[in-house]
Amino acid sequence: MATYLIGIDGGGTSCRAAVADLNGRILGRAKSGAANILTDPETALENITDAARAAFEDGGLDAAGIRAAYAIVGVAGHNVGDAVHDLGRRLPFAAAQIESDGLIALQGALGDMDGAVAILGTGAIYIARRGETVSSIGGWGFTIGDHGSGARIGHALLQESLLGYDGIHAASAVTDSVLSEFKYDPRNVVDFARLAKPGEFARYAPRVFDFAAGGDPVATRILKSSAAMVDEALDALIARETRTICLLGGLASLYRLWLAERHQPLFVDAKGDALTGAVTLAARRFGSRTES
Repeated sequence: MATYLIGIDGGGTSCRAAVADLNGRILGRAKSGAANILTDPETALENITDAARAAFEDGGLDAAGIRAAYAIVGVAGHNVGDAVHDLGRRLPFAAAQIESDGLIALQGALGDMDGAVAILGTGAIYIARRGETVSSIGGWGFTIGDHGSGARIGHALLQESLLGYDGIHAASAVTDSVLSEFKYDPRNVVDFARLAKPGEFARYAPRVFDFAAGGDPVATRILKSSAAMVDEALDALIARETRTICLLGGLASLYRLWLAERHQPLFVDAKGDALTGAVTLAARRFGSRTES
């Protein structure tokens, strides 16, 4: 049986997979559900496996081939040892290396160039490379980090909706839209938030951007606060002598206009995506070890 390479880009909202030959030529792609190894490791494992199988099928290959394949798995939570160890021993591949979703994004966006990526999606993480040195900022997860992320923005919107309901803060059209969704019963908001995962909070982030674009005061206040947190992280990248930054993630295009003028000249377009980066790393690390 031929041996293939697999690249996995596991995010808080969805998981993407690609199967490639030993030279890194992509043969098939697929997508499944969320792959957050910190908040829901069982679902993450299931969706990683499902996406890999579906990528094989998309390429006209036998899905059973995943067990002979070599994989680079890029996921949020790579910096939390227990979660990585548990996932690593249960992955269905012949061999796998688990990396930060930021590292595969960096490789896809900049190739081998020096620079940094700011990944602004469900979570938030910043990865910089200078020569052989790769370093990261953030990526600590929703519970204690991910400031400026979609999950944090959505969480802030729900908070403001209840503050508006109680008359503590001024309400607005965006908070009214949330309360309407929950039948104007704050208990429904509380019930949702109590069990919600980061990806579920992040669903509200585009709404905040939409309302802010129309001048909604609450949405504008949330985004100014969130953008300030992102700007602080970008300043930290610059302090590490980063001179090129690529904004990535589902919120990247929405965020750019909200970020400080001092950062605008540093932004560049991505050469490729995180999935391409994962496949490139798989070919580099495993290609010489395998045979067709």
